[in-house]
Amino acid sequence: MEVAKSIQSYWYEGRCPQSGELLRLPRTPEAEAIARELMQHLANNDCYSDEGKMYGILLVELPNGEQQILKAFSGLLNGNSTIEGWVPPIPGRDEVALEEAHTLAQLEAIKQELITLKQLPEWQQYETHSRKFQQQLQEMSDRHRDCKQQRHRKRQRLCETLTGEALTIALEELDEESRQHGIERRMLKRQQNDVLQPLKQRIEATQARMRELKQQRKELSRELQTQMHAAYSLTNFAGQSLSLQQLMPGGSMPTGTGDCCAPKLLHYAATHGLKPLAMAEFWWGSSSADRDKIQGEFYGACAERCQPLMGFLLSGWEPTPPFNPPLPPLKKGGQGGKGPSPLRGGVWGEVPILYEDEWLIAVNKPAGLLSVPGRYRDRFDSVLSRLRHLLPDGMAIASVHRLDQETSGILLLARDRQTHRQLSQQFQQRQVHKVYEAVLSGSVTVEQGTVELPLWGDPENRPYQKVDERGKPSLTRFQVIAKEDNYTRVEFIPLTGRTHQLRVHAADPRGLGVTILGDRLYGCPTTASRLHLHARELRFVHPQSGETLHLQTKTPF
Repeated sequence: MEVAKSIQSYWYEGRCPQSGELLRLPRTPEAEAIARELMQHLANNDCYSDEGKMYGILLVELPNGEQQILKAFSGLLNGNSTIEGWVPPIPGRDEVALEEAHTLAQLEAIKQELITLKQLPEWQQYETHSRKFQQQLQEMSDRHRDCKQQRHRKRQRLCETLTGEALTIALEELDEESRQHGIERRMLKRQQNDVLQPLKQRIEATQARMRELKQQRKELSRELQTQMHAAYSLTNFAGQSLSLQQLMPGGSMPTGTGDCCAPKLLHYAATHGLKPLAMAEFWWGSSSADRDKIQGEFYGACAERCQPLMGFLLSGWEPTPPFNPPLPPLKKGGQGGKGPSPLRGGVWGEVPILYEDEWLIAVNKPAGLLSVPGRYRDRFDSVLSRLRHLLPDGMAIASVHRLDQETSGILLLARDRQTHRQLSQQFQQRQVHKVYEAVLSGSVTVEQGTVELPLWGDPENRPYQKVDERGKPSLTRFQVIAKEDNYTRVEFIPLTGRTHQLRVHAADPRGLGVTILGDRLYGCPTTASRLHLHARELRFVHPQSGETLHLQTKTPF
């Protein structure tokens, strides 16, 4: 089976500080293909999987017209800043090399002391003794509760059968048993305190020392970063050189600014007479708890460190026309704005227009492009932001539904609030007929049927969805339409619209048990250039005319 090529979906962009011109360097299919070759190299060497980080490639043109590939890693790679075959760090590190070495030695000493403190036996001893006493207290409480119930029943019988002094003596015996149980409980708690309190004091002292060490580490890192930012110097394609402090004044520069792939690659190209053609950055290796990056996924310039530098770095660079074409105008169509647009089937910004009238727009969203803007600057580019930027009434446009970034196909947008409300109601009431086509990465045993599973988004592992009884119900009909080699082409009809519904219904063993080709998030074992999932058909009632619209697109894979 031929695996479809990914489409151009991201621009590294910034405005020239002098002219205000918007400069845009693309991430192209060719750049992504080169990056995937680098991924294969990384996958064959275990040392690259020990620490998760960003990697990047820059396709450049030499003065003689030949092309060359530069590659870079963010920060340090296995403790080294300079490795043969990789773009070196930006200049300035040598000026603070001695101070850096001294500070790094201090940081390493702090790290080792923190490791030692975390491994102190008191932590485990406290945990073990605490569990033991909790168990003993629970067992004692259960026993005392049973005895109390027995004493209550016995008191009732004694009061019914005894009187006078005999009753008084018998009740006193029961009260004495109750007092002994109280004494027993207090003695166990005193014993617990005698054992745990010294351990707790040592742990609290250890925690205080760890907080002190972490503060020292923070101050040392900040001081070193300040020195490095003053010494680091970036050069652009106009020949201008400025320090990071000059480029990002105000003292709020994030740690690691200047050590990312994009600045290193663009600075190297500018200082060696190389012309950038395309760039791509991706994550490789394990992911820390504070990151949500996925190995093998492409990402744009980080909003805090790289994006503020892009305008300066690209200044003086003249893009090659095929990579940065002017955007053609998109006009509202139809006489008086009514009826289908004359641009039906046209294209703007690589987003084909399937249908357009006064009230709504339907586009064929390419894979890799967001439906709506994300939270951060590097995820702003989307179908909605492009249309809002271009159309006269763009700010009124709203997306009626969404497709995953990796999914291609029909996306419906409304041009006014009333249309948006009416179309949204059709989606909510399941009156919209949706058909998706997918290629699965293996064979399935069932030709057709339904998948009904509760889907839940784990807040600790976003955007991953999993089957969980805490989740919302989801229902999908499926039909196998072709088998090609070891792949299966399937038609999906979702009856609900949960996040990643079709992807989970395909991958989960309680569904089809076979991932969609290219779905790395849900464990697809086969390498592919895109997620093979396409929103092929959409049928709904036009909120103004009352006519049924049946939109269809050709599956691109």
